[in-house]
Amino acid sequence: MATITSLVDTSTSTNQGKAGDTLHINGTGLGTTTKVTFGSVTVTSGLTVTATQVSLTIPSVQCAGQVSVSVTSNTNVTSNALPFFLISAPSATGVSATCGPTGGGTTVTLFGSNFLTGTGVTVGGTAVTPTPTFSSASQVTFTTPVHTMVNTCVDTVDIAITTAGGTSPPTSNLTQFSYYAAPVITSLAPSTGTAGDLITINGTCFINVSTVEFSDGTDTFTADWTSFGDTQLTATVPAGLTAGPGTITVTTCGGPSNDQAFTIV
Repeated sequence: MATITSLVDTSTSTNQGKAGDTLHINGTGLGTTTKVTFGSVTVTSGLTVTATQVSLTIPSVQCAGQVSVSVTSNTNVTSNALPFFLISAPSATGVSATCGPTGGGTTVTLFGSNFLTGTGVTVGGTAVTPTPTFSSASQVTFTTPVHTMVNTCVDTVDIAITTAGGTSPPTSNLTQFSYYAAPVITSLAPSTGTAGDLITINGTCFINVSTVEFSDGTDTFTADWTSFGDTQLTATVPAGLTAGPGTITVTTCGGPSNDQAFTIV
């Protein structure tokens, strides 16, 4: 009769692992094994059998957790059963922040499930450093890494978490992060004005603008503005500015633009 002495997942070197890993069933009298019972699943194909070991790919089962593993011979005799702990694959379902600058540094919390055995997080394939602390099964907080832009203004990438149970699959825009290049102001029309005047601001990467600010060097005021696409917007000079040299700044998820010179009259 076959006797199982140990179960070893080759990825973890323990008796725990995930579906898709290779499992070694060690013991004696295993040479006539024709099937393996893994929890509620019976495996009859893809078995590598010797007298002391049966190897197979761990199947997917309905629920993770502890399952019993046994082997059955060609004469329908079943061995003893040993426990194996099947680790759930992680599932990412949302993020707390969806955009930030290419220089990284945005604090993001990733929400989901089965995070406790986490080993790392990637943003657009780049590993987050330092490795986050996985103290919760449902969320992990990290800082976005530096990103090299592929597109001119916005790159949208996937966030993924890797645990002992595998890597979370992409979930559309629910777990994506957009890197924004900083906006650039190239010209103003006119370049002088007083409170209430409408100023046209030309430039690049005016995408999802959050604020347009006028400064007189001492005080800064937020202006009302209207977007006319990625390269142009208009802003109304706010009240309260002191006459003289000043600046205009446009801010997006990519951070603030250059301070464009503007004269307050």
